[in-house]
Amino acid sequence: MSDTDPIYGVGRSDSLHYRRREPRRRAPRRHDRGHGAALTVRAAERRLVLLTATRWLPVGLVFGLTVLLPLERGLSLVQVGGLLAIQGVVVLVLELPTGGLADALGRRPLLVASGVLAVGSALLFVVSTEFWMFAVAMIAQGVFRALDSGPLEAWYVDAAHAVDPSAPIERGLSRAATMLGVAIALGALAGGGLVAWHPVPGWSALVLPFGVAVGLYVVHTVLVALLVREPRRAVARVGAPMGSAWAAARDSPRVVLAGLVLLRRSPVLRAVVLVEVFWSVAMIAFETLTPVRLAALLGGEQAAGALFGPASAAAWALFAAGAVLAGFASRRVGVVWTAIGSRILNGLFVIAMGLTAGVVGLVAAYWLAYLTHGAAGPMHSTLLHRQATSANRAVVLSINSMVAGGAYSLGLLLFTPLAEGFGTGVAFAVAGAFSILGALLYLPALRQERSQRDS
Repeated sequence: MSDTDPIYGVGRSDSLHYRRREPRRRAPRRHDRGHGAALTVRAAERRLVLLTATRWLPVGLVFGLTVLLPLERGLSLVQVGGLLAIQGVVVLVLELPTGGLADALGRRPLLVASGVLAVGSALLFVVSTEFWMFAVAMIAQGVFRALDSGPLEAWYVDAAHAVDPSAPIERGLSRAATMLGVAIALGALAGGGLVAWHPVPGWSALVLPFGVAVGLYVVHTVLVALLVREPRRAVARVGAPMGSAWAAARDSPRVVLAGLVLLRRSPVLRAVVLVEVFWSVAMIAFETLTPVRLAALLGGEQAAGALFGPASAAAWALFAAGAVLAGFASRRVGVVWTAIGSRILNGLFVIAMGLTAGVVGLVAAYWLAYLTHGAAGPMHSTLLHRQATSANRAVVLSINSMVAGGAYSLGLLLFTPLAEGFGTGVAFAVAGAFSILGALLYLPALRQERSQRDS
C-alpha cells in the first residue's frame, strides 16, 4: 500500500525565514523536544519504530477484512472497488494541502488529528450496512490517511538531521519498515485468530477485529501526543494560539508551491515519484484482489478471512525480512540498484500469482510478492529524502503519496471490473507486467548516485 511511506513542522507564519532570526545555533549533539531534554539519533529512531508499530498493528488486524466485510453485507466487488477508489480520491485531493500544513504548522498536530479520525472512521465502517454508509466511512478514512501520510517519517528525518546532518537515515527507515511488517504480521495473525474464534455468535465473525483495532488506534494517538516533540522552530503545535495556527495555515500554500517547484526542476525526483504509478497497480493485485480470489477458491468470505489472517501475517513477516535484506543489499550494491531489483522481482511474483492454480500456489507467490514489496519501500523512501530538505520534506512525501493514491484509485476502477469480468488471474498478470516497467524510472537516480560516488 504499498502498503509503502511514502516532513516537518516549521510552524510560524514566517516559518521559511525563521531560522535567520535565531541568535545562535543550538549545540550540535542536542535536539530540543520542547521540554529541554536531549533526543539523540538513536532515541528518535526508537520512537519512530515504536510509533510505526502502534500505527500499523490495527491495520494488520483488519487487513483484507476491509474488502470482505462489505462483500458479506451484500455489496458487489465493483462497489467495493468504488469505495476504495473514493478513499483514494479523498487522499489525492488532500495530500498536498495536508503536506504543506505539516511543513508549516508542524507534524505533531496532524498526527494527533489523524489518530482521532482513525478511531472515528473505523467505528463508522464497522456499523455500516449500506453503500452510502461505507462511503462516508471511507471518506473519513481518506482524510485520516492524508493527514497521516508522511509526518511521522519526516519528523524522524528532521530530528536525526538536527543532531547529525550526515546521520544514515536509511537505517532508521529500514528498521521502521521492518517493524511495519512485523506489526501488520502480528495484527493479521491476531485478526485471523479472532475471526476463527468468533466468540459472539450474534455478530459476524469479521466484526471483532475492527473493535480491537479501534482500541489500538486510541493507544497510538495517545503515544503520538506524548512522544513526538519537534525542534524549536516548530512552535505551532496542539494547543498553540489560534493566531499562530492560522498564520501557519496561511503559509502552507507557499510551502506546497515550493515543493511543486522542486518537482518541476528535479528530473530525478519526478522519475522517483512516477514509480508509484506502476507500483500502485501491483498493490491492487496483491493487496485488494488476493482475499477476493481466496474467497472464490474457498467458497465464502468468512473462510477466506480465517485463512487470510495467518497468510497475510506470514506475508508481512516476509515484508519485514525484505526490509532487513534491502538494508544489507544497499550497502553492497547501492540504494538504487536495490530498489530496481526489488521492483522487478515484485512484478514477476505478482504475475506468478495470476498464473498459479490453487490456494497453495497463490499463497506462496503472495508471500514472495510481499518479501520484495518490503525490500522496495525503504529504498524508495531514501531516494525521496535525498531530493528533499527540512523545509519541504512533508510536501515531497505528500506528492509521492498523492501520485500513489491517484494511480491506485484509477487502477481500482479499471482492475476490479477486469477481475470480475475475466477473472482475478488475468488482473494479476496484467498488473504485474505493467508494474515491472516502473523500474526503468529509477535510472535517473542511478546516474545521480554514480556521479556522487565518483565525485
